[in-house]
Amino acid sequence: MSNLGARLVVPIDVKKKPKEQKVPLHNRWHPAIPPVAEVRTGELFRVEMVDFSGGGITKEYTAQDIKFQDPSIVHYLSGPIRVVDAEGNPAKPGDLLAVEICNLGPLPGDEWGYTAIFDRENGGGFLTDHFPGAAKAIWYFEGIYAYSPHIPGVRFPGLTHPGIVGTAPSMELLNIWNERERQVEETGLHTFKLCEVLHSRPLANLPSTKGCVLGKIKEGSGEWERIAREAARTIPGRENGGNCDIKNLSRGSKVYLPVFVEGANLSTGDMHFSQGDGEVAFCGAIEMSGFLELKCEIIRDGMSKYLTPMGPTRLHVNPIFEIGPVEPRFSEWLVFEGISVDESGRQHYLDASVAYKRAVLNAIDYLSRFGYSKQQIYLLLSCCPCEGRISGIVDAPNAVATLAIPIAIFDQDIRPKTTGVPTGPRLVRNGGLPQCSYDGNLPITKNPSATT
Repeated sequence: MSNLGARLVVPIDVKKKPKEQKVPLHNRWHPAIPPVAEVRTGELFRVEMVDFSGGGITKEYTAQDIKFQDPSIVHYLSGPIRVVDAEGNPAKPGDLLAVEICNLGPLPGDEWGYTAIFDRENGGGFLTDHFPGAAKAIWYFEGIYAYSPHIPGVRFPGLTHPGIVGTAPSMELLNIWNERERQVEETGLHTFKLCEVLHSRPLANLPSTKGCVLGKIKEGSGEWERIAREAARTIPGRENGGNCDIKNLSRGSKVYLPVFVEGANLSTGDMHFSQGDGEVAFCGAIEMSGFLELKCEIIRDGMSKYLTPMGPTRLHVNPIFEIGPVEPRFSEWLVFEGISVDESGRQHYLDASVAYKRAVLNAIDYLSRFGYSKQQIYLLLSCCPCEGRISGIVDAPNAVATLAIPIAIFDQDIRPKTTGVPTGPRLVRNGGLPQCSYDGNLPITKNPSATT
């Protein structure tokens, strides 16, 4: 292959809206969405992408765009990209597509991003019961580092990665997704206590024509209407990869994706400058526009060779991820523990989600003593390079989860001390956080603003 650099297959103009891009974008999964480009195995190619909102969330110091963000558009993806081997033979169902991330970063001239909390009525987040109102922090990039005027006294290197890398589902697999997720939606009220449902996020995100974008398929046609009613939302990760939000998939990483349709039809998007494990604020990484430079290989019959179905059909498989060699290095961490006992004192049996929620809440409560509001810390833990772990999952009845935070990202020492009291950040660019009051049934919790 030529060594002249990556071939640009999906260009992006950040000054244009998603529907105005030269190469059409899409925001649903469906086997009938036609590819917009073709690449050969071993070829280095470049894919550019808008941020997940397609520019709907701006760098203005306001949370109004977050409060009224249209959730039906999530996520705008670049692709699909058809993959063929050196002889021109396409990837086939049953193969594995090995996708290597060779390079990535923000688009030149657009070196900024945002982290946000969605309003409870607009999707909420992991801690929506505690933080029901919309809020946003803008981040600016200085090479590999990020800082925010809205969360002062913090600076850290980003582990940049795509939130979404996935292949197109077959019609058989798409039907499986829609059926099982519809069952969750229909039976959820009987599965969970009503109070838990009312205080939670949506149980599933089913197909919807609202906000649907299908690439080359023109809106308003009969074909568009049919596909839009079937196409899966991109919000959860599934057997095809998709929205897995694995923060370590940076330079040098590989993703081994199952192939379900001829050509694989690879799509990617949702670029993150940095993210904490769990992306707990939901809009919670440092979201940005960006680019990937990729190479693909086809492992023929790789699904049967390397993946064991975990369900009633051969399609119930999951990708394999290989972490690259480039990561930020931290030597000191402060670790917070949580157990599967919720905030009301109710015991849950080996529930790792409850345990992780408690670990995050414990970290928020602790760090808010150092001159920050709890909203600021919630946003920070969603996007800084913190490490989440399931530390214990066998000792009934308590699962144990931990959240490790690198001490060096703060401009003050956040460790407990025998003398003195916690202080505020030494460097303050802007002490306020753009946010909106919550106007639902529950009032927003009032927290002290960040001051020094």
